[in-house]
Amino acid sequence: MVTSVLIVDDEKHTRDGLRQALEDEYDVSVAANVDEAFNQIEAQEFDVILTDLRMPGKSGFKIIDKVLALPNKPSVIMMTAYGSIDSAVEAMKRGAVDFLTKPVNIERLEVLIQRALKTKTLEVEVKQLHERLDDKFSFEGIIGHSDKLKDVIDRVKLVAPSKATIMIDGESGTGKELIAQAIHQASPRARAPFIAVHCAALSESLLESEIFGHERGAFTGAMEKRIGRFEAADTGTLFLDEIGEISPSTQVKLLRFLETKTIERVGGSKPIQLDVRLVAATNRDLERLVQERKFREDLFFRLNVVRITLPPLRARTDDIPLLLAHYIQFFAKENRVSPLVVEPGALRYLQSYPWPGNIRELRNFTENAVVMHRGAKLTEYDLEPRFRGQMLALPTGGDAVELAQAGVGQAHSSESVISGGSLSMEENEKRLLREALIKSRGNRTKAAQLMGISRRTLHRKLVQWSELDVIDR
Repeated sequence: MVTSVLIVDDEKHTRDGLRQALEDEYDVSVAANVDEAFNQIEAQEFDVILTDLRMPGKSGFKIIDKVLALPNKPSVIMMTAYGSIDSAVEAMKRGAVDFLTKPVNIERLEVLIQRALKTKTLEVEVKQLHERLDDKFSFEGIIGHSDKLKDVIDRVKLVAPSKATIMIDGESGTGKELIAQAIHQASPRARAPFIAVHCAALSESLLESEIFGHERGAFTGAMEKRIGRFEAADTGTLFLDEIGEISPSTQVKLLRFLETKTIERVGGSKPIQLDVRLVAATNRDLERLVQERKFREDLFFRLNVVRITLPPLRARTDDIPLLLAHYIQFFAKENRVSPLVVEPGALRYLQSYPWPGNIRELRNFTENAVVMHRGAKLTEYDLEPRFRGQMLALPTGGDAVELAQAGVGQAHSSESVISGGSLSMEENEKRLLREALIKSRGNRTKAAQLMGISRRTLHRKLVQWSELDVIDR
C-alpha cells in the first residue's frame, strides 16, 4: 500500500518542489492553508502530514490539534524557518513527531518520513497486542459457565481494581497463572508489566538473584549489575507461582517488601522503593507448612490478604464440553486440519474421567486427539482405556451369571475394570457389556464371542438398555 503524504505550506514554490521530490515514492497531496488542509484530512486518511509552522491565518499548531482528535492519527512533521527552533520544540511537545528547518533537505525529509512510518507501525502493533491481551485474559476469555467458576470470576472482579495482595491456590493445572493475568488486565496496572516467576524451577541462590537482582561482584560470576523481576515489574504486577517452594532467606526478603515496599539487590545495601502488586500462587497446603515451620506465619498472613481458590476440573464437569470445543478449534487452526466432532458417547466418558492433571491434561489430550486422530469424529471406541475405566465394572447375579462365567477372565485383565461391589447389579452388567462392545468396535456378534455368551442374551440386554446406542459394524 502506497504511503499518503499531505504537504501544507502557503508558499507555492515550496509545495510544488516538495511534491515533485516525493511523488515518485508517495501518494502526495498539497494544501495552501490550514482550512484547505482540514478539508482534505476530513475527506481521506493520510499517513504523514508535512506542515509549515507559520502561515497566514491559522498556524501549523492547529494541524496538530486536528490530528490528535482523529481515530487514526497521521504523523506530523513540522517545517520551520531557521531561528524558530523554540516553536518547533513546542510543536513536538504538542504531538509532532519531528521537525525540519527550511530550506528542507530532501534526504533528511525522507529519513524522517520512514522513521515516522516505522513508529506508527510499532504503535499499531502495540495497540493490537494490548487488545489481544485484553481479549485473551479478560473474564470473557476464561472458559466455563459452572457455578464454581462463576464464583472465582466474581472474586476476581471485586479484587482486581484494588491494591491488595492476592493468594491463588488450587491443584496443578487449574489455571492459576491465567487468573493472575486476568486480575492484572482488569486492574489499573493493565498497561504496565506483568512479570511471572516460577519459584520451583530455580535453585535457592538463583531464585533470590532472579527476584531481587544483584550488584556487581555480589557472588562469583556476577560480572555486572542486574535488576531483578521486582524492579522489572515496577508499577505493574509480579506473579510468584509455587510460592510454597521458596527458601527461608527469600521468605524474609519477601516479607520485608510487603511491609516496606522496598527491596535490596543481592550484595547491595541501598533500599529500592517500588510500586508492585504481588500475586502469589501455590498448589500446596500453606497452613500445614506453617504448622510444620517450613513457611513463615507472618509471611503467610501478609500474602493471604485475599484468597482465591480454583476448583479442580472434576468439580466443574459442566465446563468440559466448552473447554474441549475451545481447544479443538484452537489446535485445528494451529495445525491446519478440520476440527474433530466429539460423539456423545465419548463426551460422557470424558466428563466422568477425574482429570488429575486438570485443564493442562485436557489441553494435552485435545492436542493429541486433533493431531493424531484420522477420522472426522472422536467416538468412545477411540478413547484410551484410562478414560473408559471410570464407567466399567464387573457384573454379578441374574443374566450376568452367563456373562461372568465366561467373561470374568477378560474383565479382570482389562485395566479399565473397577473392582469392588459398590455399584448396583444392573450398572455392573451395563458397564461390562459396554466394554465388550468397545473392544469389538460395536460388532454384536464379536462382542458375544468375546464374552462367551449367546448373541440372543447380548441382544436382549441391548434392547433392555437401549441407551448404549450401538449398532453392528
